[in-house]
Amino acid sequence: MTTFLERFADSGSGLAVAIKDLIDVAGSVTTAGSRALADASPAAADAACLTEIRRREAAGELWLVGKTNLHELAYGTTGINPWFGTPANPLDAALIPGGSSSGSAVAVATGEADVALGTDTGGSVRIPAACCGVAGLKTTWGRLPVSGVWPLAPSLDTVGPLARDVAGLVTGMQLLERGFSVPKSSAGDVEIGRLRGLGVDVDPVVDEAVDRALAAAGLVVRDVVLDGWRDAWSAADVILSAEAWRVDGALLARRRDDIGEVTANRIAASASVTVDAEHAARQVQLGWQRALEDAFLETPVLALPTLATLPPTIASDPVGLNRLTLPVNLAGLPALSIPVPTSRGGNGLPASLQLVAPAYGEEMLLSLGALLEGAG
Repeated sequence: MTTFLERFADSGSGLAVAIKDLIDVAGSVTTAGSRALADASPAAADAACLTEIRRREAAGELWLVGKTNLHELAYGTTGINPWFGTPANPLDAALIPGGSSSGSAVAVATGEADVALGTDTGGSVRIPAACCGVAGLKTTWGRLPVSGVWPLAPSLDTVGPLARDVAGLVTGMQLLERGFSVPKSSAGDVEIGRLRGLGVDVDPVVDEAVDRALAAAGLVVRDVVLDGWRDAWSAADVILSAEAWRVDGALLARRRDDIGEVTANRIAASASVTVDAEHAARQVQLGWQRALEDAFLETPVLALPTLATLPPTIASDPVGLNRLTLPVNLAGLPALSIPVPTSRGGNGLPASLQLVAPAYGEEMLLSLGALLEGAG
């Protein structure tokens, strides 16, 4: 049972909803995918983001399938878990499922859930969505409450839905924010800024798939060069590391033998981030946020791949999977990831298109995502 760490039910009425085991569910232990927390007391209350889900559950509109597996302590992008097993990528078991919301992506990809909740600190909704060929939405930082969610880096942490398609993401947002709705868009409504020259090597098969999907939808697209992407990636890594040490450093000191080697080493290395380094990273963050604000004055939505490559194999020991996602977290902005087909050279695997909008632009992203899906 590598997809789920706890099953609540095998069937029910209405929507089937899965919840990442980083999110408190009253009466269940929140393991965060780690043996170090598996013997903790059950959560006394639900996380705040489950309020609407519980209301709809009581009305018989949905049922909770269970709590999904994840990369240990949400501190990684592959989804490989040394304690509870690694959820099998339904596209190909040799591929990583992506992390950290690995189980949530697999649950919706296999049809075990209609909607699954994940969290995204540096790409943890979008990366597994890209790896498993499903859709994922990173929400604006602060739009949804994260109280009752085990933190990784509080100034970057967000909650968001995963689903098989954009319509499922709309449903997921309605489960997270009562009254959420999405207007319809036409191809001429919004100009798309296609990001180029970010200093990240992108597989030409992936770039072509993104460009072809945008063209097929008839969208108005123009190339945009945005300086500072790699600096933003580096600064975000510093901030994430510094905050992860403050969150998990004490747990590492108490329970190191119960934390997997990869995650333990990552937490331990985070202790070396100095106050001066974090301060410098925060200054980069402020400049990056201003740069994106200026970019959105020109084009209200930016487009780029989610992953720079096709989904990698477990055996390849991939690194740097968040290089096209983490800078978005540094800015606190919403981003949508949807699968797009590849042509020759893709070996039948999908690429993933990422759309980024200004803060609180989730509705616009999902409207455009539906347009792109319809054109595919």
